[in-house]
Amino acid sequence: MTEGKLIIGTRGSKLALWQAEFTRKQLSSIGVESELNIIKTRGDKIQHLGFDKMEGKGFFTKEIEDALLRGEVHLAVHSMKDLPTTSPEGLCISAVSYRANPSDVLVINTSAVSEKILKVKEGGIVGTSSARRKAQLLDFRPDVQIKDIRGNVPTRLKKLEEGQFDAILLAAAGLERLELDLSGFEVIHLNPKEFVPAPAQGVLAFQTLEADLETRRILKKLHHSDVSQCTNVERKVLKMLDGGCQMPLGVYCKADPSGYYHVYAAKAENWDGAVKRVNISLGTTFGLAEEVFERLEK
Repeated sequence: MTEGKLIIGTRGSKLALWQAEFTRKQLSSIGVESELNIIKTRGDKIQHLGFDKMEGKGFFTKEIEDALLRGEVHLAVHSMKDLPTTSPEGLCISAVSYRANPSDVLVINTSAVSEKILKVKEGGIVGTSSARRKAQLLDFRPDVQIKDIRGNVPTRLKKLEEGQFDAILLAAAGLERLELDLSGFEVIHLNPKEFVPAPAQGVLAFQTLEADLETRRILKKLHHSDVSQCTNVERKVLKMLDGGCQMPLGVYCKADPSGYYHVYAAKAENWDGAVKRVNISLGTTFGLAEEVFERLEK
């Protein structure tokens, strides 16, 4: 540590800074001081391409992971849905946060509201750069036009307000964490059992050096094991399919009060391909991801 402080590596977007500041406060609550080190990633620098057109994985994580490996930061805070399922050698996920609302939200310009399913007008232009969201949206509304949109959440909402899009798709967790005013839009909260979110959507992952036992012991106090039970299933399906955030795949696992795990999955071969859906319930997570994988691949 630097003068007894943990250095937290984070991206510089408003949402990433909220996540890092949340982590700093969590650490402070257990008596650990920390400070932020803002790092720009490839995903931040390349703004003209949708994620499904970018090569490789770890668009929003690699540069922060490199800083961890160089010892410039002790802890990286990631949106877990952005984190590749295999950590670079020497790194590990030491803890995960609570889970915020895992759903996707369709935010519609009031001039484009209709009585059709999902309330977007016929042939409306919907903004998203996620292959998963594109595939599932077209599954429900094949008439809409998909247009890539990049930039942070406030920037996307501004583009929607200006009429560049009739609607945009966003993660509920980000909207709620930023406490953005959506009163000027029509807002549709999509059921995660039907419009299936990305694996681990709504969860933060805390990544460290494997060898940094001191930081790992600290983070264990912040770890939500009940959340990791579900995200482990979701991310294992993703790993078995050898996918990244550009894959048209949604997986959502939820535990009920009786101890049963319910998994909802939706996968397409391409962003404009047919969507295959799977729903499985088991009393254990053992073999659950494998069963989901097998049914998706049939």
